[in-house]
Amino acid sequence: MTAPPLGLYVHLPWCARKCPYCDFNSHAASGAIPEDDYIDALLADLRYESAAVSGRILQSIFIGGGTPSLFSAAGVGRLLEGIAGRLPWAPGCEVTLEANPGISDCVRFRGYRSAGVTRLSVGVQSFDDQLLRAIGRIHDGRAAVEAVKAAVQAGFCELNIDLMYGLPGQDTTRALSDVATACGLGASHISHYQLTIEPNTLFAARPPSLPPEVTIDACETRAREHLKAAGYTQYEVSAFAVPGHECRHNLNYWTFGDYIGIGAGAHGKVTCPSTGRIERRAKQRDPKRYLRLAGGDEVNGSQRILQPSEALFEFALNAMRLVGGFELKLFEARTGLPAAALRRGLTRGEAMGLVRCQRGAVQITERGRRFVNDLVEGFMPDDSAGDC
Repeated sequence: MTAPPLGLYVHLPWCARKCPYCDFNSHAASGAIPEDDYIDALLADLRYESAAVSGRILQSIFIGGGTPSLFSAAGVGRLLEGIAGRLPWAPGCEVTLEANPGISDCVRFRGYRSAGVTRLSVGVQSFDDQLLRAIGRIHDGRAAVEAVKAAVQAGFCELNIDLMYGLPGQDTTRALSDVATACGLGASHISHYQLTIEPNTLFAARPPSLPPEVTIDACETRAREHLKAAGYTQYEVSAFAVPGHECRHNLNYWTFGDYIGIGAGAHGKVTCPSTGRIERRAKQRDPKRYLRLAGGDEVNGSQRILQPSEALFEFALNAMRLVGGFELKLFEARTGLPAAALRRGLTRGEAMGLVRCQRGAVQITERGRRFVNDLVEGFMPDDSAGDC
């Protein structure tokens, strides 16, 4: 078992207003954000975490939230400088920062780029004013367009636009219009995912009226066709990129790589190759508590070693989303388990037409990409493993 590639996830939990569909650990800022104190806490947290990955090199960094673009360019620069002082970076290390329209401008984006950010991900969700109001976003379509243009003007060649479909009041025409607008703005990457109603959100308490399933399916299909015609390649269930512009940080997740998580509510996964142990940690979710405890053991809200059945399921949960599938030897390298452990789930998936296995590789079918949850269900931890 060898050490997988290593990434770093940094969570900045504050946002201007909590969206009704959001189940992330985000908190509406009621006053000034304690930027300096929080960056100090992040770097203390990283110092604590770095002992488990001594000698390893960061391949990617992802700064997510919340709304990270609430932080100043100077603050992001200090954060990245502090990270570089604690862990070595690979040449060309990908550094992504999430930003929201309405809290964006060209000057701010240029500042992030000068600070070391190489990739920007803009949370547009839609360019349609009515749909944006329906999902509680604080920006309008014009602000979304201006934010993307500002990112291009600031020099970001690696630029992602987040779009959602299946929104209240959305039909196929409006969904396709969003995709066409995003393509026309020159983004190198488009994340296109369905609105889902998650527990413990405002939408869960007061569910909106969503389009019928047949409309949602048509939105997804038509969007995929348009993106392909526009030169984007689908490489994951919800991710499309101009070839060569895939998100390396997310690819590391989907191939069961390692990553440190720092920040309030951040999750991490670290492998110890000598023992085969895979450990998961999650940090305290409350920002105030995190600020107080960062740098010591108590900052961990949870900490556990994955059992073999859990490692199998988590690998499947991620890798089965990849359009190109994966090789069985990758499964063995990342989990320390024999390929035989996958047989039960793969046999079930093949019988349902969701997956094909040949010459040591697993290929997800078109049907499997549409029903990925049904595919992954066959690898749940309570399933027993057989021979492959």
